[in-house]
Amino acid sequence: MFSLTRAFSAPADRLVGTLYVYTFLDEFVLLYPVYALLFTDTGLSVAEITSLFVIWSVAGMVLEVPSGAWADAVSRRLLLCLGPLLAATGFALWVIFPSYWAFAVGFVLWGARDALSSGAMEALVYEELQRHGQAGRYAQVMGRASSVGLLADALAIALAIPVFAAGGYLAVGAASVLACLLCSATGLAFREHRATASGKDEEDLGYWASMKAGLAEARGDRRVLRAVLLVATVMAIWGALEEYVPFLGTEAGVAATGIPVLVLIVWIGATGGGLLAGAARRLSERGLAVALAVAALAMAGGALSGHPAGIVPIAVAFGLFQMSGVVADARLQDSITGPSRATVTSVAGLGTNVVTLLVFAGYGTVSSMTGHGVAFAVLAAPYVLVALWLGLRQRDRDVSDTLHG
Repeated sequence: MFSLTRAFSAPADRLVGTLYVYTFLDEFVLLYPVYALLFTDTGLSVAEITSLFVIWSVAGMVLEVPSGAWADAVSRRLLLCLGPLLAATGFALWVIFPSYWAFAVGFVLWGARDALSSGAMEALVYEELQRHGQAGRYAQVMGRASSVGLLADALAIALAIPVFAAGGYLAVGAASVLACLLCSATGLAFREHRATASGKDEEDLGYWASMKAGLAEARGDRRVLRAVLLVATVMAIWGALEEYVPFLGTEAGVAATGIPVLVLIVWIGATGGGLLAGAARRLSERGLAVALAVAALAMAGGALSGHPAGIVPIAVAFGLFQMSGVVADARLQDSITGPSRATVTSVAGLGTNVVTLLVFAGYGTVSSMTGHGVAFAVLAAPYVLVALWLGLRQRDRDVSDTLHG
């Protein structure tokens, strides 16, 4: 693991190599594909399982911004090391003491893990690249990291089947804990230098000062606020809809054995979008608006087709959404000028969580009345509105440049 990160000679390349290893291990959790089955086999009802997901979401939302301020005040690397340890503890509880309360504690720890890494990771990577004069690589690096994470998800699903058959929940649990421990150890390989947007090192602020500065910048700087809203909207909707792809396939008449193929196609699309993020960083706001509008139309058309082949335009749409989300995050990082980068980024993460919950609620209501295809199409509409907003902003900017030219 560490030999891989040492294979990169330049400091920025070592950072990137460490990021890819960390991201892979963070997502290479064999429990992910089978934990719902574990809950069912333990005797939990659908209502109890749903309550666990609520606990998970609420824990992450409550801790999101405070953990960002902690990262700014103490150490982003420290949080990236602690997060996987919390997840490892939760997974161990699940398989050793399977019960509702053990699952609930595990989800609280999982939500805390997500909150610790959200904001801290983006801030550390951006500022370290900036320190070496390579901030322009951020979108490309984070896009590729997201693709690495998707690859790890796919491999975890593939390996979970034989590992579960050989050793049951204890085996997949042990493998998941091991991946988390290795991920935590990889976090130690990150190098961290605290810096301002100008690249000059500075002393860390205290916790409350960091939170106050971050919230003030997210709320008071219009450029930052717009970027926060864009990240939250673009990332949340398709991220939530991804969970419903199997239901969409079933509605289109795909047999249960064919559902994994549809999921794989969607993953391929999202992976491709991550790989395109570096090049897409040069898009104007009008270009980003066009990408979102095309993606929205592709998703709606594929979902309403009622045919299994409709998954192809949906995969293309998810790829464009992934690409646009990484670009939006890069522009958010570019817009932050204060010392509380992780806190500001965590505000975007909180917004993403809130929009995700709204999408889940909206999807449940619409799909119960009209079906899954229509629900996908309805939830494409916000992307069209975002595209129009970006297009109007670009038009206003062009008019302003003309008048002052």
